[in-house]
Amino acid sequence: MLAAAGDTTSPRLYSWDARGAGSITSKTGASAILRPTNTREALNTLLYTTSGTLDFVRLSRPPQSGDPASIDFLPVAKDVVSWAAPAGGNAPVSLTSAELKSIYACDLTDWRQIDPNLPDAPIKPVVPGAFFSDPNTCRTTYTSDEMTALATAATGSTGGSASTFYAGPCVTPGVADDQGSEAILHDPNAIVPYSVGRWAGQVTGGQRKPGDDPGVLVPHGVDRVAPSSTASSVRPSRRAGTAGPSSSGCGTPTGRAPTRTARRLRKVFGRNGWACTSPVATADLLSHGFLRLPVFACGSSMHA
Repeated sequence: MLAAAGDTTSPRLYSWDARGAGSITSKTGASAILRPTNTREALNTLLYTTSGTLDFVRLSRPPQSGDPASIDFLPVAKDVVSWAAPAGGNAPVSLTSAELKSIYACDLTDWRQIDPNLPDAPIKPVVPGAFFSDPNTCRTTYTSDEMTALATAATGSTGGSASTFYAGPCVTPGVADDQGSEAILHDPNAIVPYSVGRWAGQVTGGQRKPGDDPGVLVPHGVDRVAPSSTASSVRPSRRAGTAGPSSSGCGTPTGRAPTRTARRLRKVFGRNGWACTSPVATADLLSHGFLRLPVFACGSSMHA
């Protein structure tokens, strides 16, 4: 847009899709890097490249224990993560946190174990990305941000963590986050974690496009709290599977970026920055289905 208006000298802010094959060159003069597809990869890429390649990355969660203390997390929006299933399928309108945990642990394997009025059919739990389960400790590590958020919410009320949301041998991995094109997700018995905001943006916000489509998937409720079809009216709560601050502009590792670059990033992602104050930014955020943060929280620096 700047170039079309004849502006070829103003600084540009580049941001890349998390989906796509191969390497990317993040900015002019940068080294090619593998495209980060989730928060873990994005953080590692930021840590192990120079400011000549990356100055910031987008994240889908707040800081957690084990994250580098040198990273500034700057939250700019909030999302709700729940689970989705095919419209007209066999899943009920809501599952409890305990039922979700038992389904993914493969202790509940048929819908009639949940409700005798449901079809006698096998439940097919699906996980985006990969997971690594240790049957000796009944702990699992997930690469998917959405699965990690759902697991954290489902176990949080009992003092657990995402790793205690165990994935057993009946779980199918490998689908993309917040996409419904894979054949397994058209199965009437499939369930998968899904961003309610992303779904709302795809379905009602005009963000649906080839390769970025929920297909037949529809978000369902957790603990009888139904996700809204528009994320702007969702009331985030732990029981509903809240992922916490979601679309975070992540600043540079402390002391790495030139002061001028850090100042410019703060003007975009900081407390009084464009992402937190601009009506254009707000409209864009809402069109993608995400929730505004309170003024005091948006752009506030957070650390692990």
